[in-house]
Amino acid sequence: MEVGDLSSRVRLRHLHCFLAVAQERNIGRAAERLRLTQPAISKTLAELEEILGAKLLERGRFGAQLTREGEVFLGRALAVREALNAAMSAVGVAATPVVDTLRIGALPTLAPDLVAPALAAFRRKYPHARVTVRIAANKPLLEELKSGTVDFAIGRIADPTEIVGLSFEMLYVEPLVLATRPAHPLYERRTVSLNDVLAYPLLVFTRGTIPRHNTESFLRARGLRLPDNCTETLSVSLGRILVKQSDTVWFVPAGAVRDDLETGVLASLPVSTEGTEEPVGLLRRSEGAVTDAARECMKIVRQVAVERTGRGVFNGNAERTYHSEG
Repeated sequence: MEVGDLSSRVRLRHLHCFLAVAQERNIGRAAERLRLTQPAISKTLAELEEILGAKLLERGRFGAQLTREGEVFLGRALAVREALNAAMSAVGVAATPVVDTLRIGALPTLAPDLVAPALAAFRRKYPHARVTVRIAANKPLLEELKSGTVDFAIGRIADPTEIVGLSFEMLYVEPLVLATRPAHPLYERRTVSLNDVLAYPLLVFTRGTIPRHNTESFLRARGLRLPDNCTETLSVSLGRILVKQSDTVWFVPAGAVRDDLETGVLASLPVSTEGTEEPVGLLRRSEGAVTDAARECMKIVRQVAVERTGRGVFNGNAERTYHSEG
């Protein structure tokens, strides 16, 4: 079938339905969002798949997951929606959303260091904007970015197969630190070995996260391993409290505790963590328009990165911006 024949058969209702399911990853939630019944959603999706001659979604007990063809179609569907909104705005028709909106995705370790100060500055220029911040691990962030749930994300570079259709603009490189309370017994010592550290309760990030992978790789390279009785969490706020109130040692990205280290609320043990450095940057879809609000906020994030680390990047130089087209 010719492309022209396909485009004449695909309707906006097909795109709206597909985008809602792709973003919600759940037919029931998509139905609530569009105020339709689940059978109506399923029927519309089946029509779209029949028109395209390709399976776009796999439905299972854990929700709806995009197939490879679905990932490709998603990028084009988002571009169509953005082009339609732009066309409506050009002729004076209010596109949805009717107010400035900003949807940011961020890792829990980066939200305090970059998102909080950036939003404070953003609010001065967009005081009436509706802002949503989605906090998640890197892989879910990438999925939300691809589906258009967020405008951009502040995260870490991932495997090339996971960032197909996305670009990564590096802001700085960040190592792990071993954070404790200032009165920790190890902090009073002139020298501290990793064996000394492993004798104390440890706090680490959950499996599957980049900080956890870096922690395990760091220890493995030195012939060591994490003990089985570690405490695991993604929560930076919980980590801060636990470390402040006990002798726990926290393997944590430096930016997540930057303010606490600078003010003396927490301390960093004198243990070299060379080799744990990981790029931090802005992630966005390679194709598709960026709203004025998102563009302004990304500019502010770059400025904050410079102020916070002294190693920020103000532009997307070729050597610092990475694209994956698939």
